[in-house]
Amino acid sequence: MFRKELSYYFSSPIAYIVIGLFLLGISLLLWVIPGEWNIIDSGYAQTDGLFQLSPWLLMLLCPALTMRLFAEERTFGTWDLICTKSYPLWRIVTEKYLAAWTLMLLALLPNLTHYFAVYMIAEPIGNIDGGQFAGSFIGLVLLSGAFLAIGLVMASITKSQIVAFVLGALACFVLYWVTIQDHYSSLSRGVIDHRDIVYFISYVVLSIPLTTLIIGRLTKK
Repeated sequence: MFRKELSYYFSSPIAYIVIGLFLLGISLLLWVIPGEWNIIDSGYAQTDGLFQLSPWLLMLLCPALTMRLFAEERTFGTWDLICTKSYPLWRIVTEKYLAAWTLMLLALLPNLTHYFAVYMIAEPIGNIDGGQFAGSFIGLVLLSGAFLAIGLVMASITKSQIVAFVLGALACFVLYWVTIQDHYSSLSRGVIDHRDIVYFISYVVLSIPLTTLIIGRLTKK
């Protein structure tokens, strides 16, 4: 199921659109478009803009990835076929989730080039806080996992991809504003606190059994 989902992303425009939009949007805001996030305009060897902008893009891109995980198979009638195989439901949900997170990680990795670019243009060369960048990047990876977990649950409660996207994006926004932002900001300062790590991982750990429960009940109806 993991390979099936991942190959689907790359055999359709979805993967290229998601990765392309994310990288293009971040690159333009950091290097081209004048403003508070532009690295050249700021005059400082820092990549704070990357980690300030990314959450707002991810709360749209992550639900866009998860909205089709169950909706398409329900629409085309392939979900019942999958469920008839000797494949545990929790494993189907887990592998679908991991495929989406893998794709998002592939979208995040190229952003390491921003660090090396700033590293080279800094005066003197290398005058950049590598520890803060590492903590911030770990926070970004965990944040994407949390947003995908939220989108996964929202995708399980509706057959409509549009509704799943809207619910997922709205839930990500509300939860980020209310609670997630504090933990993400802590990691963005370069402080790797186990409480923040556990907080983000809890989204993944809780979303998979919750989604499995919802899908299981809907399948029986």
